[in-house]
Amino acid sequence: MKILIVEDEERLASFLFRGLKAEGYFCDVATDGEKALQACLYGDYELVILDRMLPKKDGMYVLTKIKEKKPETKVLMLTALDDTEDRILGLRSGADDYLGKPFDFEELLARIEALSRRFAQHAEDLLKSGDVVMDVDQRLVWKNNIVVKMTQMEFDLLRYFLTNQGKVLSREKILSRVWSNSEDPMTNIVDVYIRRIRVKLNDDGSFIETVRGVGYRISNSDQC
Repeated sequence: MKILIVEDEERLASFLFRGLKAEGYFCDVATDGEKALQACLYGDYELVILDRMLPKKDGMYVLTKIKEKKPETKVLMLTALDDTEDRILGLRSGADDYLGKPFDFEELLARIEALSRRFAQHAEDLLKSGDVVMDVDQRLVWKNNIVVKMTQMEFDLLRYFLTNQGKVLSREKILSRVWSNSEDPMTNIVDVYIRRIRVKLNDDGSFIETVRGVGYRISNSDQC
C-alpha cells in the first residue's frame, strides 16, 4: 500500500515515516495542506494519513478536495481536537477513519490494516479503462476523477463493455445481455445509448470503438 503522510509536526512525521517504512509500506510526507493536495492529486496513493490542523490549507479542506477528486482514496484523519462534533464533521465529509492524538502506533497499524482490507474489497468492485472508472457497488462513474451522471440503462451498458474489454460485442449480443431480448432485434436502441454514453464521456469514438459491420469494443486497458 502506498501512503501519503500529511503532518506538519516534524518529529511525528519522521516517526510515522520510519515506522511505516519498517512495516513495509511505501510512504511520502507532505508538511502542509497545499503540498498535500498537490501530492495526492498527482500521486497514486491508496491511503492518506491526514492531520486535522495544518498550515496553508486546513485538514478538513484537504479531505473534501481529496474525496471530490479521488473518491476511491482512503483517508485516516489524525486530530488533537477532543471534539465529538469535529469528528462527526470529518466522517461526514468523507474520512474513512479517525484517530485522536496521542495515539499508540500499534493501533494506527491495526487501523491501516483494516482500511487496507476494505480497499482490497472495494477494488474488486471497480472497473477501469483509461481515465474512466466505474464503481459497480455504488453505481458511480468517473471520467478524469469527475463524476459522470448516468441513467440505469447507460450504466448497465457501460458496465457490460468494461467487463468485456478487448472483445468486439455485436448489437445482438448487447441486446440479449443488457436488454434481455425485450427489444426488437431490428431496433437501433443500442446505437442510441452508445451515442448518449459517448456524449457524457466526451468520447470521439476512440473509447467506445465502432467495428464496422460487427459491433462495438472498448480496448483492454487497466481493468481493476
